This record gives sequence, structure tokens and C-alpha cells, in this order.
Amino acid sequence: MHPRSGLATKHGLTVVNAPGTVDSGYRGEIKVSLLNTDRSETYTVSRGERIAQLVIQRVETAHFQAVTELPDSERGEGGFGSSGTH
Repeated sequence: MHPRSGLATKHGLTVVNAPGTVDSGYRGEIKVSLLNTDRSETYTVSRGERIAQLVIQRVETAHFQAVTELPDSERGEGGFGSSGTH
């Protein structure tokens, strides 16, 4: 679930947990948590108004294999920010 760019730009309205995820096994009503970031203007949502966008995507399932050690890599043990230093 993604916010609509027009509502965000014009009114400061966004989706709280964007991008929100709806699990494939969920069968209930889809609800959207909205946040108005505009401190000076309220915004009233009307029934039927398009307030968010649902993006459907394929989800791959990973299969893990236990190993005793990992092979070397270009990044090595470099932590946060280390991949953008060269």
C-alpha cells in the first residue's frame, strides 16, 4: 500500500506505514492508516475517495543452507557506509 503523490503534495496526507504490506493469506478488509503532515490545515476524506495505491508484486521464497563459514566478498566485514567509500 503506497500513498498517492497528489494527496501528499497538495495536502500533506500520507500512509503511516508506507509501503504497507498485505500478506497473501489475508482475507479481511484492507484498511489504510493515514497521517496528515500539514500542521495548519485539516483534511477530510470522503467515502470512495482514492487515498492509497495497492501495488501487487511477486514474492520469492528463499531456501537457506547452513554452512560453517562464508566465502570472502568484495565488501568483507565493512559495516554501515563502507560500500560507498570507493
